[in-house]
Amino acid sequence: MDHVFRALRRRTRQPVELNIADAYARWASTYAANAHNPLMELEQRAMLDLLPGLSGLRVLDVACGSGRYLCHAIERGAAQTIGIDVSPHMLKRARFVSPDLAQADLLSLPAASMSFDVIMCGLAVGHVEDLPRAVAEMSRVLKPDGVLVYSDFHPLGALLGWRRTFRADDGREYAVRHHIHLYADHHAACRAAGLIVEDVCEPRIDVEHAWRGYPAAIVIRARKAAHG
Repeated sequence: MDHVFRALRRRTRQPVELNIADAYARWASTYAANAHNPLMELEQRAMLDLLPGLSGLRVLDVACGSGRYLCHAIERGAAQTIGIDVSPHMLKRARFVSPDLAQADLLSLPAASMSFDVIMCGLAVGHVEDLPRAVAEMSRVLKPDGVLVYSDFHPLGALLGWRRTFRADDGREYAVRHHIHLYADHHAACRAAGLIVEDVCEPRIDVEHAWRGYPAAIVIRARKAAHG
């Protein structure tokens, strides 16, 4: 069981915490374009359940990483899929999935206002302290009546001391720096950005584990208010 929910266990020996740039520079070489651990599998099932139909739509994957949600958007018939990520190392991985990529911070998206039908953002808003700004920026580039589906490491787990960890090529274990956002923070950020929360999913750990039954992630589906 050592590999199961390694990222969600307290350890006596604490991993080295890295900022986002350094963490993904080290993680990118082994970061596959699929859900490659139990936390991501739970989060991904919830994300895909909450996604609307994508056929013929223009879709943006914010903090696309290695491109796992770009893969699903392409498979679901999106007319155009664009991925944005702050890490050049992760974008190199995503190029195996799609050529339509750009390097940018999720707090300053290089896209015109009201230009996407659907926005996805998987396990990335916890990387930034300013959640309202991140949600407002995604809302800005979303068309009226468009849908945003995004996820975060569950605040309960974070408050209990769980950390997102990985083992790099040097054999050492590292943790990604994370900012805790409560459900009320998500709801307030969406409301301030002109988004109506339509659904919330909190997938629970469903394998044999000390924290079985606890929520591992929080997934939000919100729709941008239509004009008028």
